[in-house]
Amino acid sequence: MTTVLTGITTTGTPHLGNYLGAIKPAIEKSKDSTFKSFFFLADLHALIKCWEPERVAQSTKEIAATWLALGLDTDKAVFYRQSDIVEIPELTWLLTCMTSKGLMNRAHAYKAQVADNIEQGESDPDKGITMGLFSYPILMAADILMFNADEVPVGKDQTQHLEMARDIGARFNHHFGTHFVMPKTIVDDKVSVLPGLDGRKMSKSYQNTIPLWLTEKQLRKHIMKIKTNSLEPGEPKDPSDSHVFDIYQAFATQSQVDEMITAYENGIAWGEAKQLLFELINKELAEPREKYNELIINPVIIERELKKGADKARSFAQPFLKRLKEAVGIRPIV
Repeated sequence: MTTVLTGITTTGTPHLGNYLGAIKPAIEKSKDSTFKSFFFLADLHALIKCWEPERVAQSTKEIAATWLALGLDTDKAVFYRQSDIVEIPELTWLLTCMTSKGLMNRAHAYKAQVADNIEQGESDPDKGITMGLFSYPILMAADILMFNADEVPVGKDQTQHLEMARDIGARFNHHFGTHFVMPKTIVDDKVSVLPGLDGRKMSKSYQNTIPLWLTEKQLRKHIMKIKTNSLEPGEPKDPSDSHVFDIYQAFATQSQVDEMITAYENGIAWGEAKQLLFELINKELAEPREKYNELIINPVIIERELKKGADKARSFAQPFLKRLKEAVGIRPIV
């Protein structure tokens, strides 16, 4: 079986981009019996950039409820909260001791923060940079290497972290024997990258997202805010230059896409195009929305699923970490 691993940081509310770009394709893959899937809530990673306890806790609940509401079968996938796997921080230290500082100096997030400090005229280029930010690629490597993931689907901006995980794992293998599989980076260009309300990539950092679990009324209101050009009803419109069409295409069947292209050529009004987009998305999310709302008011169900997943994950992590510790010399004296 091929082991696939995916994690989502618990710092925000899930939006349509998360759904189409990560969650939906991951759940579909988990239904394939040739894959063993590990999906986790990266709450330890959240602490790197978010020091708001209630936000982290709420996001953890919302993201967990999202996976479950969208149909994740926790009997077929290992679904867990990162912080429940106590072996991961311990493995992080073993890997930290095998990681060169020079490798961490080259991490994009760290370099960007240093560059920003220099641009701001700070005398200390490391001002405000925590060791969490500096060394979090090692924690990410531990997430991946702990379960010997064969494939890790990521966005293009995360490929460096997979390269680092391979470097760190290979160095450990070189010194202590082969224990880790070298993970393969999976960047699927077919996965939808949705534009946000302003046309840029849908992202929390741009504040241009369409949250996944809005009410019908709120969802329609958000969709009506999507930026369009000034072409009037009756004037032909170019689907390749339309954020509304880009989002519609990500949800629609091919026949629906073909019909929408014809409607654009015939000069569909932007209000009508947005209404069709709303109806399409709302139809897909209506039933999962009900399940999500039920889960949010019954968090004991979410917690039970996460604990079940943690037990499954630790059944692998505990003996594996024991072997790794023995390999580095941390073992009983007799």
